[in-house]
Amino acid sequence: MNKYSYKNLSADQINKLCRRPKMDFESVFSTVEPIIDDVHMEGDAAVSAYTEKFDGIRPDSLVVEPQKKSVDLENSLQDAIDKAFSNIWRFHKAQLPATLQVETMPGVNCKRLVRPIERVGLYVPGGSALLPSTLMMLGIPAALAGCERIIISTPPDENDNIPDELIYIAQKIDADLILKAGGAQAIAAMAWGTKSVPKVDKIFGPGNQYVTAAKMMLQNSEAQVAIDMPAGPSEVLVIADGTSDPDFVAADLLSQAEHGADSQVVLVGTQDFPWQESQKALDEQLSNLPRRDIAEKAVEKSFCLEVESLEQAFDFSNRYAPEHLIVQCKNPESWQDNIVNAGSVFLGPWSPESAGDYASGTNHTLPTYGYARMYSGVSVHSFLKFITVQQLTQSGLGNIGSTVEKLAQLEELEGHRRAVSIRLGKIKNNH
Repeated sequence: MNKYSYKNLSADQINKLCRRPKMDFESVFSTVEPIIDDVHMEGDAAVSAYTEKFDGIRPDSLVVEPQKKSVDLENSLQDAIDKAFSNIWRFHKAQLPATLQVETMPGVNCKRLVRPIERVGLYVPGGSALLPSTLMMLGIPAALAGCERIIISTPPDENDNIPDELIYIAQKIDADLILKAGGAQAIAAMAWGTKSVPKVDKIFGPGNQYVTAAKMMLQNSEAQVAIDMPAGPSEVLVIADGTSDPDFVAADLLSQAEHGADSQVVLVGTQDFPWQESQKALDEQLSNLPRRDIAEKAVEKSFCLEVESLEQAFDFSNRYAPEHLIVQCKNPESWQDNIVNAGSVFLGPWSPESAGDYASGTNHTLPTYGYARMYSGVSVHSFLKFITVQQLTQSGLGNIGSTVEKLAQLEELEGHRRAVSIRLGKIKNNH
């Protein structure tokens, strides 16, 4: 990892460090656009054709009804899924909002009703790793929100099957269908709808640059579909000082580096951080990591930054806006007020990012690429809509009417003014 010293960097150089590797939008969009168009026009046939082209599998049937499938999981694995499921469920259930009701002035009553998004699509990547945790992170808040229809899409394995782990979780969240497809074609199928795949109103889930591009393009298309957030490759930023354990720091960096060659891992350390011991620990742990080739490429493109103080470290972190922020310094909880931009935060030496990825209860579907400046991670709220209601009494309209008339006049919207003044006239006549 390249190492920089904060005090030797100009403002422009610091800004450059905060930039992520650029996606070649023009190339990716030009690849994805015909896939989206083909699925729109040809439906299931296009989805099957692209799945065969990109994954080498032509599904016998495009969809699976999980409630009709039987699964056979090893007891210890089922117990692990159940424990993680329970923690995620407990944390997300606490997020369910109540109906809000406020009388803003006498006779003027305002409410905010909570309603689920009716039809949602959950994308679970396949490829180099099986990701049942992602299905839990998306499916549990969808189920708690009360979404009427839950569609899952994920690529089939080499035998054209959906792994039992995913089937089991799909059953627990009461999902309707699993689409056996990944990539841009799966996103397009859920956005447009096909003969086999019902159209959804919002699509959730991480993916590669083609999946991300498809989501971004379709939310701006006639498909009229929303997405959870723009998302890029995985990333982590670790803040460390002289009290940090270099073995822990190295492990946390590699836990994200192994996601993909385009992942970015950043170490921001004070001058008293044991830099040499950390580099040694990183080299040793990397040497026997099963996904070494992937992690090595990510590490080569990542960097370390030496800062003069922890205040400086948190200032840089907020400018970088990481997906995951790990705070391994003395009294980490005392720095929470300094954190402004981050997807999810892990405080102290005993809070590895992996815990949040799988089982602590927080969600791991998070904004990357600096989008933590303006996006939150997935939560129950992501699957909800909020509808406002107002009911005015006769006296309430009398209290607020002149205010509305005056503002409507100011904006030269005479129809708006008359909708109030006609009513006020009748109130006056009835008295």
